[in-house]
Amino acid sequence: MASTTHQPKMGVLIVNLGTPDNPKTPAVRRYLREFLMDGRVIDIPFLFRFLLVNGIIATFRAPKSAREYKKLWTDEGSPIKTYGFEVEKLLQESLGDDFVVSLGMRYQNPSVEVALDKLKDKGLERIIVIPLFPQYASATSGSVHQKVMELVKKWQIVPDLHFVQSFFDYPEFVHAFAEIGKKYLQEHEYDHVIFSYHGLPERQIRKGDHTGTCLKAAAENPALAGQANCCATLHANNRGCYRAQCFATTRLLANALELKEEQYTTCFQSRLGRDPWLQPYTEDTIKKLAQAGNKKVLAFSPAFVADCLETTIEVGEEYKEVFEEEGGEHWQLVESLNSNPLWIDCLKAIVQEHAQIQPKVLDPMKNSGLEEKFDRQKRTVL
Repeated sequence: MASTTHQPKMGVLIVNLGTPDNPKTPAVRRYLREFLMDGRVIDIPFLFRFLLVNGIIATFRAPKSAREYKKLWTDEGSPIKTYGFEVEKLLQESLGDDFVVSLGMRYQNPSVEVALDKLKDKGLERIIVIPLFPQYASATSGSVHQKVMELVKKWQIVPDLHFVQSFFDYPEFVHAFAEIGKKYLQEHEYDHVIFSYHGLPERQIRKGDHTGTCLKAAAENPALAGQANCCATLHANNRGCYRAQCFATTRLLANALELKEEQYTTCFQSRLGRDPWLQPYTEDTIKKLAQAGNKKVLAFSPAFVADCLETTIEVGEEYKEVFEEEGGEHWQLVESLNSNPLWIDCLKAIVQEHAQIQPKVLDPMKNSGLEEKFDRQKRTVL
């Protein structure tokens, strides 16, 4: 007789960072406050964080950021949200009826809570959570994980949750980014290629280090600052390190693009404040490249899966100005994955792999000797 067992549908929650609801100063200020008040983003005591964010950053940075968002905004709205909804639709079509895909933003709208409620209403037994950050960081993927758990723990029936930690080394991810970049390498002969990742304070990287070796080479010998050091290879001790994952992403992409080691550089952008952040800094790298006579540079931003302020404005426009001021002639940003079909294929592969990982179900009769104890009890009763 054929089995009548029906495999329940699975939910797929995809979460990106977020965006203001509109490019006006009040909306940008709301976004900055929610974003920067996250203790995983600015990891200092609450009182100091509150004073810093509300008294300084949100107050004085919001007007400037609003002007930048206005340049970024399209007729459809914020690109990160526009592409997000396109990806949600395309991934749903690709996965079919066995899955329900829902998009949320960690900050602002559509909120993670609203996205989860969409899945909750379907009565799903399992949800795969995919933070849309290729490399794991506490301030991004870690924050998404925490938010999801805080919300789901209030549900009467808590589903099986499966978190995707990172996907920087998925062949489909590397292939998607490499294919987008290849067209530029075929059109022009570039002097150098940079891979610019969002930076983080060094202290956040050290917090996740359980070996006591993280970034020590650079700290102990200033001549080594900015070199790969402990991130030169990916191994068991640094597998969860954001910086190590960024360098690994670069190596994978460079290999796919057939670049020699001297043809590319890994660097880190978007430094905020005066504390030491991950190095080498992108702006410093650009200046050195131009001063060394590199006239044509191609720039990737493989920490972002959708174009946003940090890619289109910061890398595409601001760093272009820096490069040209230092004597550079041609600066080209490689667009992000956005809603590229290869990106949809990558997400589908991630979902399908994690959908096959079965949750552990403990048999109370075969756990910790309970079966033996039960048998003894039964024999005694008999």
